[in-house]
Amino acid sequence: MKTTSKHDERMTKMTFASVYPHYVTKVEKKGRTKEELHQVIEWLTAFDENMQQKLIDEKVTFEEFFQKAKLNPNAKLIKGVICGYRVEEIENPLTQKVRYLDKLVDELAKGKKIEKILRD
Repeated sequence: MKTTSKHDERMTKMTFASVYPHYVTKVEKKGRTKEELHQVIEWLTAFDENMQQKLIDEKVTFEEFFQKAKLNPNAKLIKGVICGYRVEEIENPLTQKVRYLDKLVDELAKGKKIEKILRD
């Protein structure tokens, strides 16, 4: 699925720190915990809670965030639509990784079991 170059550039420059509070709000509003959010982020990126906080404090862009990440090999199993895009069809690698994260957060907020979200 094609995304626009403007959309892809926005993903590149956006900071993890600017989006993280929205993730927390989204999952907590639906009765999930920040710990579960950290678990999901760690599964995708291999960043433990301390590293996640360090990246927030450093205000890294999503480009830097995913350059440092060790993407879970099972990330390719993340499928579905998020923000109007089918994640498995997104052609820009960085945009796809950001949308993988968005999809996992969405699944957590919708009450999906952690075991299913983690796709292990």
